[in-house]
Amino acid sequence: MVEAKVKWVGGIKFDGVSSFGLPISTDGSKKAGGSEKGYKPTELVFFGLAGCTGVDVVKILEKMGQKLTGLEIEVKAYQPDEFPKPFNKIEVKYIFKGKDLDKSRIEQAINLSEEKYCAVSLSLKGIAIVNSSYEIVEG
Repeated sequence: MVEAKVKWVGGIKFDGVSSFGLPISTDGSKKAGGSEKGYKPTELVFFGLAGCTGVDVVKILEKMGQKLTGLEIEVKAYQPDEFPKPFNKIEVKYIFKGKDLDKSRIEQAINLSEEKYCAVSLSLKGIAIVNSSYEIVEG
């Protein structure tokens, strides 16, 4: 079970505390009536996606003996202009850095994460089109 609890603190800002006791704030743009003093709630979904799949991919590649020295994950999410505005397309780009990384193992790690282990990715599939790509940087 995962729980989230926030408290309204004015405007459109909400404050919460993570299960590890870390503070978090959500807010909106000034245009939307916010003060831009926190994360947009929708942003957090995609930080969650990147972090969730990132953990899986790193652990899987370590078990495969890959010498990963860095990983960046970029997520772009698209939604229509009209309300309601559910996200309908998500692009996930993995940028791997390491020595002699095996392309087939990278692909296998991404697939295992997105199709079997990452709860966020699995929750979004079927709701939005999720496309993944990757790049390997030697080093």
